[in-house]
Amino acid sequence: MWYACFVTPVHTIWLLNPYAAGSHKAWAEGYAAHSRHRIRVLAMPGYFWKWRLHGGAIELAEQARLVLDAGERPDALLATSMTNLSAFYALLRRELSGVPAVLYMHENQLTYPPPPGTKRDLTYGMIQHLSMLTAD
Repeated sequence: MWYACFVTPVHTIWLLNPYAAGSHKAWAEGYAAHSRHRIRVLAMPGYFWKWRLHGGAIELAEQARLVLDAGERPDALLATSMTNLSAFYALLRRELSGVPAVLYMHENQLTYPPPPGTKRDLTYGMIQHLSMLTAD
């Protein structure tokens, strides 16, 4: 119906962005600014991208616990491609049980061209693949 956009409830969405720099940061801020939902951005500075994919979920889980302790629970998660979504959910499996997740693949490490003269490290593509399998 034409009026559905006016009666659809507003949801609380946590946007997980462990690499908040450049286009990753611009996308997250743009989405948050233009969404009709309440967006809480859980983010980390945009450097050490490999570490962010390996361990950023640990810091994001700590940020999430602070928000949960303050009484807010998300209706959904929106994770960027730099989020190890499997690890994030594992760290908060009790607290976020039943909360669906969407994974936004800003870029992926399975097809991203490696620097000239280097071989592709499939570790990062595999982390992203596991995140894809974890997302709803």
